[in-house]
This record gives sequence, C-alpha cells and structure tokens, in this order.
Amino acid sequence: MFGSVQGPEGRQTGHGRGGPGARRGTVAVLAAGALLLAAGCSSQGSAESSAGRGASSPAHSPSASPRKSASPSPSVSRPPADQPPAKGSAKVVSTLTDGLKSPWGLAALPGGDLLVGSRDKGTITRIDAETGKKKLLGTVPGVAPAGEGGLLGLAVSPDFGSDHLVYAYFTTASDNRIARMIYDENGSPGQLLGAPDTILRGIPKGQIHNGGRIAFGPDHMLYAGTGETGDDGRAQDKESLAGKILRMTPDGEPLHGNPEADSVVYSYGHRNVQGLAWDAEKRLWASEFGQDTWDELNLIEPGGNYGWPDVEGTAHKEGFRDPVAQWKTSEASPSGVAYVRGSIWMAGLRGERLWRIPLSREDGAAKEPLADPQAFLEGEYGRLRTVLAAGGDKLWLVTSETDGRGTPKPGDDRILLVQVR
Repeated sequence: MFGSVQGPEGRQTGHGRGGPGARRGTVAVLAAGALLLAAGCSSQGSAESSAGRGASSPAHSPSASPRKSASPSPSVSRPPADQPPAKGSAKVVSTLTDGLKSPWGLAALPGGDLLVGSRDKGTITRIDAETGKKKLLGTVPGVAPAGEGGLLGLAVSPDFGSDHLVYAYFTTASDNRIARMIYDENGSPGQLLGAPDTILRGIPKGQIHNGGRIAFGPDHMLYAGTGETGDDGRAQDKESLAGKILRMTPDGEPLHGNPEADSVVYSYGHRNVQGLAWDAEKRLWASEFGQDTWDELNLIEPGGNYGWPDVEGTAHKEGFRDPVAQWKTSEASPSGVAYVRGSIWMAGLRGERLWRIPLSREDGAAKEPLADPQAFLEGEYGRLRTVLAAGGDKLWLVTSETDGRGTPKPGDDRILLVQVR
C-alpha cells in the first residue's frame, strides 16, 4: 500500500495513473469467504485524479445508451427470484439539473427534493426533484476549501420533519468537522440555514484524503468516513479520527455498541473512505481509494481493521479484513455508493463509470458478490462523484468535472436520473 504521494483527489503522481488511455483493466472480485476479511487500503495522495473526458468522449445526452462491461463469471449459478439478476443495466433517463460547480455532497429531503453542496463555494442548494429548479439555501460559515477539502458530505436528519436539521462535513482552517444547521424555509432568500452547531471537531485535515462522506444508518445513528490526510500512521492509530469510519449519536457522542467505550471509532485502517451505504440486511458497505494498485469495496464490521498502510487490496493477512471487490485504480477511484435493487452501485471518478456489484443474500449472512462487477456509462459523463437511491429502480448520479481535475463541458456539472436493474 505504500507509494509516492498522489495528486489531489487522484492517483499518486509519478505512477502513470493520469492518462486517458488507462481506463480499462481487470476487475478482481474476491471469493466467497472474502466478505469477512478485508484490507481496506489506500495511501498518500488522492485517488480521484486523472484523466478527464477526452475529445472523443460521447456528448452528454439523456438518451445515451448504457455501456455494459464483462459478463458474469461462468461459475456463478442462477440466483433465486429474490436476488438481483446477474446481468444488469443502467440508463440515464433525464438530466435533473446542470450548471453546478464542484458538487460533492447530496442528500434527499423527506418530500424527495435534493440538497447539493458545492465543495469549493461552501454553499448548499435545494433542487426541485421534478423541475430541477435551484434554490440557494446559504453558505456554510467557516468552510476553507483547498485541495480535496471544503464542503463535503451532507445528510438530512431522520427526524427532519420535527427538527429541520441538515448535517454537513467540512474542512476549516484547522480541521475537518461535522456540524448541523436548522433549515428555516421561512428565512430570507439565500439565508435559510441557521448558524452551524458543531457536533464533532478535530478530525485531521490535509491537502489530500479528507474523507467526507456522512450518512444516517438504519439505526438512526450518524456515520462518517474520514481519510488519513496522507499521513499513513494515522489509519492504524485508534486514538486518531483520521483513516476511520466513525459512528456517533446525532449529537456527535459515542454510543453503546461501538467497539471501544467513549470512542466514535467504528472501524480503522482506512486510507480515504468516500462512500457509505446499507443493504437490505442493514450491512454497511464502504468504498475506498487505493494507492497504486487496488481500489476497494469493503463490508464493514465493528472494530474491523481494513489494513492501510500495511496492505492494499486482497492480502489474506491475519488481522486484516480483505475487500469484497477490488479494481485497478485506473478503472475506479471510487466515490459515492448506493444500494438499489439488490446491488451496490458505485460512482467512479478517474474510472469515469458507474459500477454495479450484485450481492447475494442468505438470511442476512455476509455472502460473496453474486457475479463480477459490471461497468456502465463509461466515459459518457466524465468523472462521477456521488450516487444516491432515488426510490424504486432509480438513482441520482452527480458528475464531478468542475472540481479542477476534470475537463468540463458546457452544462457541467449535473445531476442525472438513472434507471437501473
């Protein structure tokens, strides 16, 4: 897992990762037992970087045909009726809105409208889920964007109907922190957010690897993925909040059931966690940037050590948990993940594609992927940052071409509605 430092949100510099020609490679899926072991690695420098769309990339079109990747492994048996088909599809059915600048966090309000944050501007905007109309809610005070830092993940309180709270993970001049704000729909235009109430501070910050994804789990607790900021040692240091997945109450406090009393650390040994999602069995899945060799999808267990910086990808090494699936870094640089119709869907930044990882299930027990991951939309919309379940067989997909690492085209960035199976 060790190597040279990666450039902002991209692969490490000096390792040949940035060229557009490095888009195709081999996807490796682990065998049946791999769900219970995982070495979630990644190293210094960001895993997002690199090749934006070249001149040969297809034009943005809501009707663009989805691109399908490798067919399922011949050894995979036909799934039961309640499991996802081994071969899926993903089709962009519409563009909800465009003209977004450095979008990163995305969260859904109870009525279906979306909140999207701008990493570099520090603003939160409401998007009408039917018309795509934008409404600026306000700017989060204290956001200090630099490198991979800024206004990152967003989450809406499970009790939004009564408390009207919006949560944000963001970088300040001194640290990364999580704060909550009251969304007052009766406020003045552009000033609909109350003053931030910081619930957790002191998450180490860096020019790279700030993590940033937050989400409420089925237990109504708040989870956060952090990065090791390019300092490898922090990932294995249980006293540090860097290189971890954190679990806390909505007030930012540790809770009963965490691996260690009085600690919000839920799992460790991570390089830069970028996506969090739960499946139908309430299992937590997380995507993670690798360094030079493997990007990962991990099944998260409380107290699990996912290996960084000692291993990257599958290691079968005692004490570390192996990823469920892994990708060459040119194919993924994974960011957001979502669970829809029996599969994990994962957005790829450098890989410029949407990955589907069909899951097998059996009475809630951890099982191997049902089939090899499949890639869709390859190169059609550029870098893909965030994916969010949209209900039924659809998901929201956010592009990331205006973050300084892509090749923005007219209309970038956008939120796409994708129909999947």
